[in-house]
Amino acid sequence: MIQIKEISTKDELKKFVKFPFSLYKDNKYWVPPIISEEVESFNKEVNPVFDHADARFFLAYKEGQIVGRVAAIINSIEVDQQKIPKMRFGWIDFIDDIAVSRALIEKVHEIGKAAKLEFIEGPLGFSNLDKVGVLTDGYNELSTMVTWYNYPYYVEHFEKLGLVPSQKFIETYFYFKDVNIDKYRRYAEIIKKRYALKAINFKSSKEVMPYVDEMFALFNTSYEKLSSFVPVTPKQIEYYKKKFISFINPEYIKFIVDGNGKLVTFSITMPSFAKALQKSKGKLFPTGFIHLLRAKKHAKTTVFFLIGILPEYQKKGVTAIVFDEFFKTYQKNGIEKMIITPELEENKNIQLIWRNFKPIYHKKRCTMRRDIPQD
Repeated sequence: MIQIKEISTKDELKKFVKFPFSLYKDNKYWVPPIISEEVESFNKEVNPVFDHADARFFLAYKEGQIVGRVAAIINSIEVDQQKIPKMRFGWIDFIDDIAVSRALIEKVHEIGKAAKLEFIEGPLGFSNLDKVGVLTDGYNELSTMVTWYNYPYYVEHFEKLGLVPSQKFIETYFYFKDVNIDKYRRYAEIIKKRYALKAINFKSSKEVMPYVDEMFALFNTSYEKLSSFVPVTPKQIEYYKKKFISFINPEYIKFIVDGNGKLVTFSITMPSFAKALQKSKGKLFPTGFIHLLRAKKHAKTTVFFLIGILPEYQKKGVTAIVFDEFFKTYQKNGIEKMIITPELEENKNIQLIWRNFKPIYHKKRCTMRRDIPQD
């Protein structure tokens, strides 16, 4: 008998966050979150995403033991403003027992039906800056701090429960030794002159802060036409400033502006924290923060996190300037490899960016969807 229990207290949320630590114990591909950070992100008094998202958290129990978890999410911007009647589910994990996964999915379905929504879809977070998708290929590849990992049986369970693939994502990586850097350098100079553009580089997080609001405005503009996009609100921007900007090596943030100082393109990469997080085992203290600081300064792999380009500058080669600046920084820091985080298969513009980088496809993932019949 599977018991589904809704949780709300901090102690219960900690159990929710820590469940995957037992599920993926000794799995060398799973990358744990920082427990305290994840618990805080679920705090409705702290995370401004809850201004427009309602989330309920559930644990599944079998014979008194936690055997699964799921978050059921309704994003009001998506449902009320964009008129997309979606019931989201995320942070879903379960043992290889169809009774457990069925109980979790049926709970999400029940909430969606009560809210008169038309379908459930996940795994999804609260917004586009959260993790997304169930892994469908690449189970023997190290995960990243910005993606979920899962066992192959997850997809089998979802299919048995009547869910079908919806949004599809690809993940790639490339080595800098395979890139013709001199070619990009020459092309970058041509594009700079043609459009009167210049690059802005940073040495400290403090230098980045004045540009963050404009950066997120550009992010919203760049992605608004994608089918899955939910814009970032001003309060969320303030939250991300405090939570993430200081965490990123400022050298790995690149801005391109026009002659009037208007932001045209931005890109954010991060040192790979995957192995550091595995060593930290979900805790910053007593030694976890040391592993993270070492990775921030000395990692030889970076993770491509975000890029935004004004629509009028798309397909005009401005990314050559961005990558020229990254190449300069990476050569100085001895970076050898870049991992590209999940990209929608439908987003052909961003895939064109990588066509000359000899990308290696190593993972696929998707969201899974099921209709909610109304009585």
